[in-house]
Amino acid sequence: MRYEIKGETLPVVICQLEAGEKMITEKGAMSWMSPNMKMETTTGGGLGKAFGRMFAGEAMFQNTYTAEGGPGMIAFSSSFPGNIIPFEIGSGRELVVQKSGFLAAEAGVNLSVFFQKKLGAGFFGGEGFIMQKLSGSGVAFLEFDGHIVEYDLEQGQQLLVDTGYLAAMESSCSIDIQKVPGVKNMLFGGEGLFNTMITGPGHIWLQTMPISNVAGEILRFAPSGN
Repeated sequence: MRYEIKGETLPVVICQLEAGEKMITEKGAMSWMSPNMKMETTTGGGLGKAFGRMFAGEAMFQNTYTAEGGPGMIAFSSSFPGNIIPFEIGSGRELVVQKSGFLAAEAGVNLSVFFQKKLGAGFFGGEGFIMQKLSGSGVAFLEFDGHIVEYDLEQGQQLLVDTGYLAAMESSCSIDIQKVPGVKNMLFGGEGLFNTMITGPGHIWLQTMPISNVAGEILRFAPSGN
């Protein structure tokens, strides 16, 4: 599989497949493709994995696209202003991704549910109790909101992140929550009650424009309905 990412604010990844090669994606992600790309909708590994994806914020079913009878082409577009990031999944290179961060991947990539080791990190950390884990082998394409800032954390090095800004991290990292200190800070500081603490070692990706923040700003100007 060869690919090219085009566009800036609203990017698209265009994949060129050899005969028989496959891509997996969530429903509605395909933008255009050559006529010989065959689509098949599956549970992607059984009902257990399907329900797990649902809890992680994705659709229960996956679409598999196969190039039949010769080379094929298929494109996947971003659904929100931001970036499409390619990542080579392999042994020792597993990735944990925010809800709705997965766009598409080669068929050798496996999607599973990632449970936070500490319940508090799930309930209050802003990324939900369940995230997605990408394992197996192949190139995965991730969709992040806004621009991306990357950090390499050393063993034990920590970074405190506001809710929603963590896009992805290598599975060697861990996350927990930290309460905003002081009652006045919590009630009037405008930063919420909790932040997310990420601990290395590993690489992390932060996004500058979480869609949840954008939705909140839009609601401020929406008609009240009176």
